[in-house]
Formats: sequence, C-alpha cells, structure tokens
Amino acid sequence: MSELYDLYTAHPAVTTDSRHIPEGAIFFALRGPSFDGNAFAAEALRKGAALAVVDDPEAIPSGTNPGRDYFLVDNVLQTLQELAAMHRTRLGIPILAITGTNGKTTTKELVHAVLSQKYRVYATQGNLNNHIGVPLTLLAMPAGIEFGIVEMGASAPGEIAALCRIAKPDYGIVTNIGKAHLEGFGDEEGVKAAKGELYDRLAADGGVAFVRQDDATLAAMAAQRPTLKTVRYGAEAADGLKSQLVGNYNRFNIAAAATIGRHFGVGEKELYGAIRDYVPTINRSQIIRTKNNIVIADCYNANPSSMRAALDWFGKLSPYDLDATKSEKIAILGDMLELGKWSAAEHRTILELILGMDFKRVVLIGQEFCDAAAAADLREATQKMSLMTFPDMDAALFYLRERLAYVKNKVVLLKGSRGMALERIVRYL
Repeated sequence: MSELYDLYTAHPAVTTDSRHIPEGAIFFALRGPSFDGNAFAAEALRKGAALAVVDDPEAIPSGTNPGRDYFLVDNVLQTLQELAAMHRTRLGIPILAITGTNGKTTTKELVHAVLSQKYRVYATQGNLNNHIGVPLTLLAMPAGIEFGIVEMGASAPGEIAALCRIAKPDYGIVTNIGKAHLEGFGDEEGVKAAKGELYDRLAADGGVAFVRQDDATLAAMAAQRPTLKTVRYGAEAADGLKSQLVGNYNRFNIAAAATIGRHFGVGEKELYGAIRDYVPTINRSQIIRTKNNIVIADCYNANPSSMRAALDWFGKLSPYDLDATKSEKIAILGDMLELGKWSAAEHRTILELILGMDFKRVVLIGQEFCDAAAAADLREATQKMSLMTFPDMDAALFYLRERLAYVKNKVVLLKGSRGMALERIVRYL
C-alpha cells in the first residue's frame, strides 16, 4: 500500500469513471453487478490516466510492465478504501461525520459554509456518501486542508461502521432517525441501530457527538453509550439566524450547523452571514420562482418522515408568506421508494394526511400512491378533493404538460423520491 500511496501522492486525482478521466489521474477499475472496470483500464490510460489499478491480470496487455501503467491488486474496491484510510491518517486533520435519515446533505452544506469562515474545509461533494463515495471524498482532500466533513449514507446494517473504519471520524452527528430504506434495515429499530454505529465508533475512539437534546430518540441513543462524549444542543441554537431554506424542519439543520460552528470558534457575525448566504440547490428545500408560479422543489429524496414534515409545513404555510400575488397551494407528490413490505401502509398514511389538508389540487405520481387512492374506503374522500393520480412520470407528464401550462399564481410543492424525477415537471410550471 505504501508504494501505491507514493504513486497517489505524485498523481493525487482519483477516478472510477472511465468516461471522465482528469489528466494524470489514477483510474480504479471497480467491478459491479453489470460492469467490470478492468475492461476499461486501457481506455482510461488512452484518455490520459497516469495509472490504472486493476484486479484482473487479463486486463494488463502482454508485454506491459505492470508497475508502469497498471497496478495489479487483489481487490480494487478494498484497495481504494485502504488507500483512503491511509490518506486520512496522513492528513492528520479533524473529521466530522454526518449521517441520519433526513437532512444529511443540507446539514453538511451548512456546516461547510459555517466552518469555512475560519478554516480551510473540504466536504463531501454531491451525494458521494457510500462505500465508494466516502473513499473518493477522503482522497480528494488536498494537503493544507484543516477540516474534513464526510457525509455517510447507508441502506443496510454495518455500512456506517464500515465507513467509520475508513474515515476514522473525530466528531459526528446523527441528524435524526426516521423511516427510510426499510427494505434494507428491516424496521425503524434497524435504522436506529445502523445510524447508532457512528455513536459506537466515536465512543470507542474517544470522539465527540453533537446530539439534539430535544430529540428523544437521539438523546436515548446517546445515553445508551455512557462513554460517549457529547455536545448537546436544541432547536433554539437557530434563534436569530436567517436562511434561504424553506420549511420549519430545516430549523434543526441550521441549529446543528450553528452549534458545530460555535464549538469550533466561528464568530457570531461570520456564522450569521454564512447561514444567511447559503443558497439551497439541486431540489433540496429549494425555491424556484418561475414566470407563473413559486415552486418548492424538495424532491431530491423522500421517505415517510421527510414527506410528513414537508406536508405538515406546507399545510400550514400561507401562500402570501412567499409572494403577495400567490393565493393557492398545489401539492405534487411522488412515490416513496425502498420501503419494502411497509410501502403500502406508509403511502396510505400519507394519503390520509393529505385528505385532511386544504390544498387547491393534489397530484400523486407512482403506483403506490395510485393503489392507496384506489382503496374502497378512501375513494369517496379522494373524489371530494381535486386529486389526480398517475402510475408513473411518463403518464403524468403526458397529461400535465398541457394542463399545468394553465397553472398560474400558485405555490407548488414537489416532494418525492429521487427515482421519481419530479424535477422534470418544473419546466411546465
């Protein structure tokens, strides 16, 4: 590994995508269920890669010096992770790990904005938060960085623990515990145990967890680990701070960023400015003002807890709070994916919540919502509301691109799982 690390030091750009090869990068030929990166190693070198790390000897052309263009290992993924762990150790900087059911990325972005007022900070780019993304995040951290922020996602038990072994966090935060990826976790207790793996690692290593004391679940999880060092905070940590994030549920993300910033010595003036100036993007609590309407795009992802939070907030929102000319609300919701055997019940619960709200119109997209709306005991209630259902996005767009052209002066909520691609509707609003 030391030999490969020396090569990485000379060529610090790393990629796993043969379609996008930065000049002089090291290409890691990962394998997947339907692809084998070894088959693209030669192509990566032709495109400018300095080295291809492979685990198939057949990928190395005969007569080639394996130590020059190719680096042969037993397992490319394991090598990538071990190299990242070595680099993390060599960096010698504090690492903050962020996980949770909802709000991971928004909290990460806010913390990055706040800590950047005092430190040179590198944070996870986009959504690189899994067994491949975390190593890539660490290896992208250049010399001179003073603080690292690593987002950690998981869809099954043991995954957060594995990511912690690579990133070795000194600090950590679990944003919340809710119903997501139930297919992999089994139930909400499974989610709690999986996210608690971050607390376990911090407790074992003498790290510090930032814990929301007004969240009974998180407080109880921390209490179950008596050796865990904690910094406690509540929603009041966000008092007096203005932001461009919509939704009162983002108050907790702001409170977390403020608490972390204060812990690391960021001044109040700098903290206030960082949170005020942060602009949400990529359909995360993002306000999009079109020619005709105001669109609240919160459709990067969805699960029962985040869907309920968004609807609770949207149901209480006065359209005039956003624009004096907007008077009515429309909710466009997509299926919540990866809920396994709980999917039907969770979609029905959300539909029952919607039926008790005062929306001008509701559009439901996805087979799960369609099935829920077709239930005999809900049919009468759904008929009284201006509610439309579509089995998929193609069916919805075929209808909506004509009808939504007439939607004007409305406030529209878009909320659904990433796989539903609800952002495709924005152009018609």
